[in-house]
Amino acid sequence: MNRQQLIEQIRLKKSYLCVGLDTDAEKIPAHLGRNAKGILDFNKAIIEATLPYCVSYKINTAFYEAMGARGWELMQQTLEFIPSTHLVIADAKRGDIGNTTGMYAKAFFDKSSSGLSFDAITAAPYMGKDSLEPFFAFENKWVIVLALTSNAGSADFEQQTTGGKKLYELVLQEFTKIGTPENLMFVVGATKAELFTEIRKYAPEHFLLVPGVGAQGGDLEKVAQYGMNSDVGLLVNASRSILYAGSGTDFATHAANEAKTLQQQMEKTLNL
Repeated sequence: MNRQQLIEQIRLKKSYLCVGLDTDAEKIPAHLGRNAKGILDFNKAIIEATLPYCVSYKINTAFYEAMGARGWELMQQTLEFIPSTHLVIADAKRGDIGNTTGMYAKAFFDKSSSGLSFDAITAAPYMGKDSLEPFFAFENKWVIVLALTSNAGSADFEQQTTGGKKLYELVLQEFTKIGTPENLMFVVGATKAELFTEIRKYAPEHFLLVPGVGAQGGDLEKVAQYGMNSDVGLLVNASRSILYAGSGTDFATHAANEAKTLQQQMEKTLNL
């Protein structure tokens, strides 16, 4: 999915919701069976229930990698449930020396190599620009670089001053030199909403992937107020608040209702 297609979906659905598929076998409804089949049935039901209200899905790869080879199969099968109308993100936070990152890129972008074809991948920038360049070599794919995350530990490094700037500001500044608004996004946590105005000075046109709304306490209205640009420029992620909104046989209905509530809140913030 390219930038224009993503913007069109946002305008069509009046939503910039990304649903996080951080599926934990211990938390899915017991009647499904807390095993591989249960996870797959759960994911399928969640996707079908939330499709009308979101424009993106984010698969947190750690929840699948923890299950070994079967987990990778589940990730591939889950990916196949999601239609091309939705941007699909591998939340893998990869980043390494060039030849290693090249293999990560093949793993998540090259279906002929791995069986997986995500639209985007989250990436860790702290080995430098060259460590992520192989991701940018893939056409029609997005690199989503960690900038200012929503966890308390972001103060340990990301918010420290170096060279007269905060470290996250240097990340924004340097990666906008090698990526464009067509293939580069940044992760910015919703719990740091007051800093979005400053972040937009470095990345005025780029999309921002925003975790932290819902279970982590981020304020959607403040994120929209400080972070939205003329193309909306936001993908706000919600995971646990949607996935585990219900625990009975009607869990998918509860998930749909939670996603719809967020979509309606987003619609109020849009000026399309």
